[in-house]
Amino acid sequence: MTTVTALGSLPPLVLTPDASGLVAEIEAYLASLPAPARVPVPYLSPLGSTVELWNAGHPLPRPTLLDRLAHRPARPVPVTAADHLRLASRYISTFGWLQGAMWDTSGRVCLLGAQAAVLAHGYGTPLTVQTARVQLMEVLHSTGRPVGSPDEYNDRPATRQADIHQLLDRASARALSLGL
Repeated sequence: MTTVTALGSLPPLVLTPDASGLVAEIEAYLASLPAPARVPVPYLSPLGSTVELWNAGHPLPRPTLLDRLAHRPARPVPVTAADHLRLASRYISTFGWLQGAMWDTSGRVCLLGAQAAVLAHGYGTPLTVQTARVQLMEVLHSTGRPVGSPDEYNDRPATRQADIHQLLDRASARALSLGL
């Protein structure tokens, strides 16, 4: 309760929040507003998530009628160097990474093994792989890691799988910016 005295001979004025009816008016206004919209939350399945294939978003190589008549494999799916590098990173994520060998019996691959696997599965051509490897070398040299090849960087004891994914991501972004 607040007491206000006016100048002169007027009696003191006493203001209370309920006396003016303002609170009732505000409550009536708020009650007339529509209910707030529910904020959508992402659905989480109790059964888990679906594993996405390493080549998701890219068509499978399919032999044409002429390929079948000539008994030759399907023509490779055309991919850019940037796509090739992203596919190599996804291949390593799916099957695992290793150092000192191109692949092992459990399916893990090194950087070169991932690029070879992407090519062997029918994505791109040897020229695509060569362009992608040039982009890897450009990123390695521009970030202060002068090595003879991306494979030498892969096999260094201090290199981790996260470093390989970061290298592939940077090289892919560079290739994309160059239109390769």
